[in-house]
Amino acid sequence: MSARPFRRSLPLAAAVLAASLIAVSAQADDPAPADATLTADLNTLLADPRLANAQAGVEVLDATTGEVLYARQPQALFTPASTLKTVTSTAALDLLGADYRFTTEVRTVGKTYGDTLVGDLVLKGGGDPSLLAQDLDDLAAKVAATGVTTVTGRVLADSSRYDSTPLGPGWAWDDEAYSYSPQISGLTVANDAEYMMDTVRVTVTPGAAGENAKVTLNPAEAPMKFTGTVATGAAGSGSSVGVDRRHGSNDVALSGSIPSGGAPVTSWLTVDNPGTYAGQVFAGALAKHGVKVVRGVQAAAGSETSQPLAEHSSKTLAELIVPMLKISNNGIAEHLTKEIGKVKGGRGDWATGINQVNAFLKANNITGPTTRQVDGSGLSRYDLTTPAKMADLLKVAQTKPWFDAWYNALPVAGNPDRMVGGTLAARMRGTKAENNVHAKSGSMGGVDNLLGYATAPDGRKLAFVVMVNNYAGTSPRPVVDAIAVRLAAGPAATAQLKSKSLVAPTGSGDNATGTRWEDCETLAHC
Repeated sequence: MSARPFRRSLPLAAAVLAASLIAVSAQADDPAPADATLTADLNTLLADPRLANAQAGVEVLDATTGEVLYARQPQALFTPASTLKTVTSTAALDLLGADYRFTTEVRTVGKTYGDTLVGDLVLKGGGDPSLLAQDLDDLAAKVAATGVTTVTGRVLADSSRYDSTPLGPGWAWDDEAYSYSPQISGLTVANDAEYMMDTVRVTVTPGAAGENAKVTLNPAEAPMKFTGTVATGAAGSGSSVGVDRRHGSNDVALSGSIPSGGAPVTSWLTVDNPGTYAGQVFAGALAKHGVKVVRGVQAAAGSETSQPLAEHSSKTLAELIVPMLKISNNGIAEHLTKEIGKVKGGRGDWATGINQVNAFLKANNITGPTTRQVDGSGLSRYDLTTPAKMADLLKVAQTKPWFDAWYNALPVAGNPDRMVGGTLAARMRGTKAENNVHAKSGSMGGVDNLLGYATAPDGRKLAFVVMVNNYAGTSPRPVVDAIAVRLAAGPAATAQLKSKSLVAPTGSGDNATGTRWEDCETLAHC
């Protein structure tokens, strides 16, 4: 009888032993420190109670020699969020070239007789993530300049450069309507100079108390259909404006109220079917330039026999990575991924593009444990990488001819200029990291990461990766920033960092502003 409990305890003993081995293995994952002072300082910062139930991975390198100065779980897998854009942007610069441009064409199907095109106009998308309504207006002006005033057929919107899968693997369905989760298409139109593609601005302006508020669209040609109303409340009353695009459609439900005399409220929404949306904006521009399209807008098959009429070229890739990295533009990252696939692998889809990105990493000896990438922006929760792999990327990037352009495109800590500081414009101000640290942030619910470069007081360039995953409640961002400040300020900063509010609990998290935040690192369009 006594043998039974003993035999039952063997699995328990084995489990205990396995857990011990795992713990030893995890500790062995942290190599012996090369900088004892830095190690003590970072260990002190990482002991912050906000990280008690979270997972934290850190690696710091001497950027010149590659020597590892500090490591905490460097080979553990973490959700990268928007720090994955560093992988996508470096691969694109290397595989496509810093001078690469996207081209959008207007082509004709049929024949022109005098001022009449008997046939169709094709708006052929070239994958340009930065195509603006003004660019479509310029193309419409070029059509009008040929003397054509009537198109007997249609505007055919050709999105066929990329596949027909609009949303990335693992993207949350309830993010679909928000500007940071645009549908990806070979033809799309952006709504502002920061290239927020596939979006429409819905502005609600109050009327007199008791009246319905006025609702306007920009661009006006956007195919949105409104239901419901927004009431105008008494002056000084609260604002509760609701502007919600329904899943899988362009139906927008209006609700709530706005105070009389109050400021207008603008919401940014994505548009279902971006190719047709771009075609409608183009058709509207044609009408403004006196060109009538008889049969409206339709999606192209992509196989039409056509002749070139006009074209528009984008800025260079080196210029486009500035908004991609500075303000964490997800759409540009995804277009680059599919464009890499189209140019280097013959298919404009995520799988082909990511295969080429992985080949770039392998060719540059950026390897290590198996990681996973399924999109270009880091919006997917399926993405997984290690601090060591990201640190290796930072080290390799410095050897490339495009490095200066890429380094300058990274957000600069504490710099208030939006297209310099980017997502770090309000972070680390008044510290040694201000205008020193160049780094890419990455955040979503339970994730706060930062990686990039800091110049130490002795002039050494340091590459660093800080990844914090699986936290709930109080944001660990002050601790993340404190690590970057310590690298920029040196050992003398540690005592100050511990005593100042930089690492004091703030109670602020990703949703502190009341704005939806799912890898949307700038509040401008959320």
